[in-house]
Amino acid sequence: MNFLAQNIKYLRKTKQWTQQQLADELQIKRALVGSYEEGRATPKIAVLQRLAVLLDTKLDDLLGRPLEEKQEGRSPSAKVLSIVVDQNNEELIPIVPAKASAGYLNGFADPHYVESLPRFYMPIPELSRERTYRVFQIKGDSMLPVLPESYLFCEYVPDLEDLKNGQTYILITKDEGLVYKRVFLKAASQLLLKSDNPEYDSYVIGLEQVLELWKAKGVLSFELPKPEMMRSAHISSVLKEVKDEIRKLRNQ
Repeated sequence: MNFLAQNIKYLRKTKQWTQQQLADELQIKRALVGSYEEGRATPKIAVLQRLAVLLDTKLDDLLGRPLEEKQEGRSPSAKVLSIVVDQNNEELIPIVPAKASAGYLNGFADPHYVESLPRFYMPIPELSRERTYRVFQIKGDSMLPVLPESYLFCEYVPDLEDLKNGQTYILITKDEGLVYKRVFLKAASQLLLKSDNPEYDSYVIGLEQVLELWKAKGVLSFELPKPEMMRSAHISSVLKEVKDEIRKLRNQ
């Protein structure tokens, strides 16, 4: 298991350094230190070697065993998220087009694949520099009124414990690949995935199916919604409510 993230955080605190102080010693951006400690990125080998010296430990120990004498709570995930930065160490936002969604399932953990994706930087207050983002282009109409081919701006969720009931997420799953759904915690080890379009049925998956979780933050679309589309969605919603009422009456 890779204990790098929790070890960096623990050793930094034992020295009573802030993330900014450690970043200054490493001559990198503070946001990168935060991404290392949250397991969202892994340092390059030169930075790892410098970390070991600064934190007074061996590189093998920094990577290979928990250095905190007393572990409290849940250990962070050993998964490291691949990110892309520019020449100024500013984190860029990769774009996963719809045609690349199948390839993303196989390449999401490969830094070279992530670096090959289109990417950009957007300095707006809604996208914090302390977070990692990705843009996914969605397919299908299961989440109307969000239109097919729209681009979703998503924030990385490193721990499933941070999932909020009823919010929309992009999930990278073992069996289905990339899906966009409204997510509910159904049980300790299950998620209920629900479409906003009532013509689509909800379904349940196990937590072990989830490879990555991204919280939807905003949407960009180059197709404006048509009035008839909204009416159709409303009619579908009404029909579903009628069907639910009939089902309840039959069960009484």
